[in-house]
Amino acid sequence: MEITALSITLALFMLLVLAAGLWVSLSLLAVAIFGLYLSGNDQIGLLFATSSWGASTSWSLTALPMFIWMGEILFRTRLSEDLFKGLSPWLGKLPGKLLHVNILSCGIFAAVSGSSAATAATIGRMTLPELKAQGYSERMAVGTLAGSGTLGLLIPPSIILIVYGVAAEVSIGRLFIAGALPGLMLVVLFMGYTAIWAKLNEDELPKGDSGSISLVEKIVALRKLVPIVGLILFVLGSIYGGFTTPTEAAALGVFGALILALVTKTLSLDSFKQSLLGAVRSSCMIGLILVAAHFLTLAMGFLGIPRELAQWIGGMSLNTFELLLYLTVLFVILGCFLDGISVVVLTVAVVLPLIQQANIDLIWFGIYIVLVVELSQITPPVGFNLFVIQALTGRDILYVARAAIPFFMLILIAILLISWFPQIVTYLPQTMTRG
Repeated sequence: MEITALSITLALFMLLVLAAGLWVSLSLLAVAIFGLYLSGNDQIGLLFATSSWGASTSWSLTALPMFIWMGEILFRTRLSEDLFKGLSPWLGKLPGKLLHVNILSCGIFAAVSGSSAATAATIGRMTLPELKAQGYSERMAVGTLAGSGTLGLLIPPSIILIVYGVAAEVSIGRLFIAGALPGLMLVVLFMGYTAIWAKLNEDELPKGDSGSISLVEKIVALRKLVPIVGLILFVLGSIYGGFTTPTEAAALGVFGALILALVTKTLSLDSFKQSLLGAVRSSCMIGLILVAAHFLTLAMGFLGIPRELAQWIGGMSLNTFELLLYLTVLFVILGCFLDGISVVVLTVAVVLPLIQQANIDLIWFGIYIVLVVELSQITPPVGFNLFVIQALTGRDILYVARAAIPFFMLILIAILLISWFPQIVTYLPQTMTRG
């Protein structure tokens, strides 16, 4: 079968199996087997065995379940609730007031959970009822949560950065540190937009003075942030300082989370079991996707699709900006149908030769691809954050999507900023002592 016809056939088959509701991992596996079958390859079992071993035996992957478990432990303690109580007294005087709690809470919780969906669900469960009860605009409350929830993909330790680091064979420690400044930049963009919106829409904010809390009360409230911020600094500082690898830091992070949970007496035996089961479920899901995507990548290599695609794009003589523009459109479209991790593992092997040919830094490209995947998290019809927030609010998906549009645009601005000023991404990794 001619390569173009084969590619179209496989793409249509993938859409068909995904639309049928088959798991993403099984869909990728089915497409790979179907492609090898069409090409007449009769070594499918042998190829799958060797591919699965190669995809699942990387030592770097051991950090993945540990960071997921750390997030699960904190998800089931009152430490996430303490974020709201610790931040809210300090934000009453800012334009937008407690709407900023959504943004800062998501930014802080993202740095310990590594998961976008977990960040949006945890913070939304605390903040949305409180903001609604105090008379804040529901649309803006939903929008800030939808946008800020995506920070779980970028602010280290990020699960998707671990996946990219393994797929692209680049330092996970440097990827983590590279995501810090862009993550902070997004927090500033979100808070800046919220402040401007608040100045222009004062009638949609609660009336009265919410900033009449004394300095002593604010400092007392700030103590609630010490445990979780301390854990973040401990984990990231050990990586940045070169004292630990990401895998070692992940193990220390789990240990620290367990200690905090025991000290605060907020983790029962039942919730401990639930955190362990939650980590196992998430890790197995990601593991299956990685194995299936690795097999599909191998199958596409046998079929010659990546080589033909690279030659086709190379023949278009695209400059760096045009290449990134095409890839941005591709990733956003894929993100409308697949979760972020699937997008990364499915495309990295195909686009990496193009990126290397264009002399684009692989650390920079890792942060770029995560920012683009963040866009897909708030893009219908399958923006994961949209579905999480829909479940929390009971609103229809289009209402949540419309509320998230300004933050979609802000992420686009962030992508442009790191394209114009790549030092935002590359500066900190260059100063690392090891990793």
